[in-house]
Amino acid sequence: MPQLLTVRVERPDGRPIRVWVPVLPVVLVLSPVVVLAVLAAAVACLVYRLSVVRALGTGWRIVCALPGTRFDVQYSRTAVLVAIR
Repeated sequence: MPQLLTVRVERPDGRPIRVWVPVLPVVLVLSPVVVLAVLAAAVACLVYRLSVVRALGTGWRIVCALPGTRFDVQYSRTAVLVAIR
């Protein structure tokens, strides 16, 4: 499971903004929303006749594969780098 989300924004004036977001406290605070999202996903699986266990297992594998992911977005002279550790 990802532990840390690092966001760096390079502004046009050259000064970067860095933000470190620990994932576990954010998930704990948002846990009621996460539970509702899992229930909604389970209902959607039942509506579309998919295996609930298989779908939730696949979602968990995707979340576990996120550490090491980096992506950059650049627009004009502003750049955003997001790294998941």
